[in-house]
Amino acid sequence: MFRPGIPLPGAGQSTGMGQPRPVEDAQQPTAAERVRTLVESNGMASLGIPGIEDPDDAGLSAPVCRTVTGAGDVLLLVPGDSAAARAAAHAQDDDLTAVMEITDVAPVSVPHRIRGRAWIAGWLTPVRNDERARAAMLLAERHPVGELLGIGEALQPDPAPGMFGRPAWMMLRMEVGEAAVDDLWGAQSVEPEEFAAAEPDPLAAHEAELLQHLHSAHSDQVRGLCTLLGERSRRAWDFRDRAVPVALDRFGLRVRFTDAAHRSFDARFDFPTPVRDVSELRRAMHTLFDAAASG
Repeated sequence: MFRPGIPLPGAGQSTGMGQPRPVEDAQQPTAAERVRTLVESNGMASLGIPGIEDPDDAGLSAPVCRTVTGAGDVLLLVPGDSAAARAAAHAQDDDLTAVMEITDVAPVSVPHRIRGRAWIAGWLTPVRNDERARAAMLLAERHPVGELLGIGEALQPDPAPGMFGRPAWMMLRMEVGEAAVDDLWGAQSVEPEEFAAAEPDPLAAHEAELLQHLHSAHSDQVRGLCTLLGERSRRAWDFRDRAVPVALDRFGLRVRFTDAAHRSFDARFDFPTPVRDVSELRRAMHTLFDAAASG
């Protein structure tokens, strides 16, 4: 069935977050992979529904947790008394349009700490009847603390007509109509089929702790990576006051160099081959550090 597009804030244009952009060519994840990674991350998310105002002015429910089905739909767990849950429960068929925005914040302290934003626009419907158990399992697989967040209560039947009270939680399904991302790689739009076929980055679940470890335990080695920048090594040396690992994916490491005047630039250090897990990452990082030390 044809459906009109839903305008996305980041589609086709930069949102002007002021973050340094890379100046070198590098291996990089596709836009669909970057959106999928953010959707399945712990990044802060808000859910907005056109035409419905949030009385608390805090977003129409920040989903407590979220995951993606094999078909590419996004499952959301939201408070049962939220505006989003009420709107979805009373919507006719599947005509309730919504936009979810996810903000990606670097887990280390750097200038321009917001690394990017992703938007998913689509159509919300409550997860009902026999679908609930499977949806709850998918959410629990992504979030092992799901029971503490009330997924068990979300499985309770909806209140009967005329009864007071609502379930503590409601599971919603978002059918993706379009998506967009504006991050350290730039601004791009993503088609639903691309989103459904993409996989999140294999390091995403560990990225925060890995970056924090590199920053706290290997800061000298991270700073020494500037010797791998060729003609730009001199510039990096001028910015040696601070070198912070700001992003990590299977293709490589991004470091933000900042000088005493708070000017920054990003440098990307590619791994010899894409890594598939933390063990391969350790070997790739040793290769980078050894190359920098011998340079």
